[in-house]
Amino acid sequence: MKKIATALASLSLVFVSACGSAGNNADSADNGAKAANNGSAAVAEEATAAPEKAVKLRIYAQYSDDDTKLPYDYAVAELKKEMPNVELELEVQAQDDGQKLKTYAATGNLPDIYQAGTDIINTFKKSGNILELDQYADLYDFKSKMYPSTMNTLISEDGHIYAYPYAGNEFMLLYYNKELFEQNNVKVPTTYDELMTAVQTFTKAGITPLALFAKEKWPTVALYDVFATRVEPQGILKLQSGAASPSDPAYKQAAEQIYNLVQAGLLPDGATNLNFDQAASLFYEGKAAMFLNGQWEIATSTEKLGDKVDWMYFPGVDAASYEANKYAFVGGGNPGGYAVNPDTKDPELAAKVAAFISLKYAEYKYTERGNPLVATKVDKPIVKEYPAMMKKLSDDIPKITSTTAFDWGLSDAKFKAAIEDATQVLMTGGYSVEQFIKDVSKAVPAAK
Repeated sequence: MKKIATALASLSLVFVSACGSAGNNADSADNGAKAANNGSAAVAEEATAAPEKAVKLRIYAQYSDDDTKLPYDYAVAELKKEMPNVELELEVQAQDDGQKLKTYAATGNLPDIYQAGTDIINTFKKSGNILELDQYADLYDFKSKMYPSTMNTLISEDGHIYAYPYAGNEFMLLYYNKELFEQNNVKVPTTYDELMTAVQTFTKAGITPLALFAKEKWPTVALYDVFATRVEPQGILKLQSGAASPSDPAYKQAAEQIYNLVQAGLLPDGATNLNFDQAASLFYEGKAAMFLNGQWEIATSTEKLGDKVDWMYFPGVDAASYEANKYAFVGGGNPGGYAVNPDTKDPELAAKVAAFISLKYAEYKYTERGNPLVATKVDKPIVKEYPAMMKKLSDDIPKITSTTAFDWGLSDAKFKAAIEDATQVLMTGGYSVEQFIKDVSKAVPAAK
């Protein structure tokens, strides 16, 4: 197994290095520069020193399954060794597309540290509810800890840093229950027609073809993106940039295909009221044949279904489309991670803790969770081998020809809201393709 052994100094050493850099700056002959550098040194000294008194920081973070709980717990345990006087008060992040966090911001109740994706970053930049972390990233030499290929997860469109990432570029996968496919003599679909046959067969057998937690809108955007990318690999990104229209053949066809599959019984009744736990249970309990989720689902699905589960390449329009776009993956990476409330009492400390948690979170995912898709370098050996599905994905990464974006990575707020609403309603079966195109078209920006 390929192991990435990149020199990553411990955070303690980085802090020492940061102090040294500040000291060199203080040698400047210019009095003004001296004053500035002395100020920088003071900031560095303050930022590198662990607090002497007990400090409690409120943190809002994902903590819903082993893929989020275990890395977080590890990072907190490591923080306790590095900064024993810092206590984190965890508030579990709601699965609500950031609505609770936005409410916190509107009411002046933001946690000291919180997880933020592109949507939150862009929204909070405008409202002044997120701390620009450039100076702290420099102080902690955070950029040197990033893989060159994942710098897109650190630097925002305006060139600034607002969150310390831990996740690298990630991907949507279509998981399937191999046993259900075999028991019902269903071929793993490679084309739309084969997918339709699978949907009809499973529906007739009383099995939900696809479990989708469509109460959240991002999976519905992802499903639409899956079908669009079988013809236009840039998928929703091309719509957001104004380089394509929802009425263009690739996008119109994607909406039509979803509409027809929903009519054939693709989703369970009331799919738009299903949350993650409910949809996942259908799949884990063998009541649903397929499940759409990110690659972070690999560990849990493997734990729940063992050798019965695998992921398939997305079915193409036809055989030629399948082969041509097999490695056009849905998903990607965008700025995001642990961000800091600008009104926190001690921004330097909060930024330091946020950076530390991000690094340790990624370290655990890489070494213990068998996940090679992290943003920051890890110099520790892998403890847990990749699950079979992760090994398959890892082998395919060099073959990937294109990626798109997750819903939370869309930067145009108007388009994001429109595509979320329209794709979610499309899953109900009571929304015409013509209306879908009309509603989304209103939000597609002019080409830049």
